[in-house]
Amino acid sequence: MTNNLEFYRALALQVTCHAVNQTGNRHEARSLMQNSINRLAQQIAASIAFIGFDCRLIVLPEYFLTGFPMGDSLAGWAEKACIEMAGAEYEALGKIAQKHQIFLAGNAYEIDPNFPGLYFQTCFILDPSGSIVLRYRRLNSLFAPTPHDVWDKYLDCYGLEGVFPVAKTAIGNLAALASEEILYPEVARCLAMRGAEIFVHSTSEVYNKNLTPKDAAKITRAVENMAYIVSANTAGIANIAIPIASADGGSKIIDHRGIVLAETGAGESMAAFAEIDLGALRRDRRRPGLNNLLSRQRFELYAESYQQSHFYPANTMLEGEVDRKHFLQTQQATIERLAKLGII
Repeated sequence: MTNNLEFYRALALQVTCHAVNQTGNRHEARSLMQNSINRLAQQIAASIAFIGFDCRLIVLPEYFLTGFPMGDSLAGWAEKACIEMAGAEYEALGKIAQKHQIFLAGNAYEIDPNFPGLYFQTCFILDPSGSIVLRYRRLNSLFAPTPHDVWDKYLDCYGLEGVFPVAKTAIGNLAALASEEILYPEVARCLAMRGAEIFVHSTSEVYNKNLTPKDAAKITRAVENMAYIVSANTAGIANIAIPIASADGGSKIIDHRGIVLAETGAGESMAAFAEIDLGALRRDRRRPGLNNLLSRQRFELYAESYQQSHFYPANTMLEGEVDRKHFLQTQQATIERLAKLGII
C-alpha cells in the first residue's frame, strides 16, 4: 500500500450479530465469538473481491461479536463477553486486516486491568499490519461504565488524548464514534479539533424509511465537522429475546458535504461502499468562504458556559463494581437537580 492514499473505497459492512447472552460460560461465548470472526473473514474477502482491491477501510457494526448485556451483572458480562486488550479476538481480527492490507474498524466490550470489576465499550481500528492504531472508549452510555464514571483515574492512565484519540494514517485521520454518540455533537467536535477527517461509526440501531434522529445526526456531524461518516449497522441480532430484525439496515457512507454516497437496506450486505476523496475534503477545509464551517468556529464563546455547567456527574464508579440500578438512579438524581435549578 502506498504511504498516502487521497482516494480509495470504504465499506460499511452490515452483518448479523450472533449474541452470546444465552451461552452458559466463557468458553461457550468464546467459541461463538470465534465462529463470528471466521464468518467475517469469508465475508470480508468476498466483499473486497467484489468492490475491488482499492477497498482500504472496512467498518463493522457495534458489539458485532457479542451483542449487548441483558440481565447480566457487570462482573458477569465482563467474565463472559468482554475481550482482553491484547486478546485472541484482536489477534484473529488483526490477521484479517493483515491478509487484505486494510484498516478494519469495529466495536467490542473490553476489560482493562487498570479498572478491575469494570468494562468499557470500545471502538478499535486495526491497521494493515494487524496492530491496533486506535482505541476509543464510549463516553456516553446509560447502562455501561464509561471513562467519565472513573474520570480522574482514567485521565491519570491515558490522558485527554487517550479519551479523544485520532489515528493519523495513510488513508487519513481516523476517529471513532460509538453508536448513539452520533447524537452528542461534543464528542465528534473534540475529535475534529484533533484533526479527525473520517469518523468510523459502529452502531446497532432501528432502521426506518423515515429520517430517524440518528440518521439526521449523521448528516449533521458530517457537515458541521466537514468529515466523512462511515456508519455500519447490524443486520439484526440473533440469539436474544428481542426480535432479530429490530436493529437491521441503513448502513451508509456520508461525505463531508452531508451527501449520502451509499446506503443499504435490511439484511446482511456489502452494498454500502463508496469512494473516500481525501483530496476534495482537504481542499474544502482549506478554502476560505461561507461553507468552511470548521475554520469559522469560535470556541472561546462557549468554553465558559461548559465550564460552569454540571449535569451528569463524573467519578461515580471509582470504587469499582456497582449494581446496575446505579445508572438509572444517577440519571434520576441528575434530572431532579437540574429541575430544581430550573434548567429542565
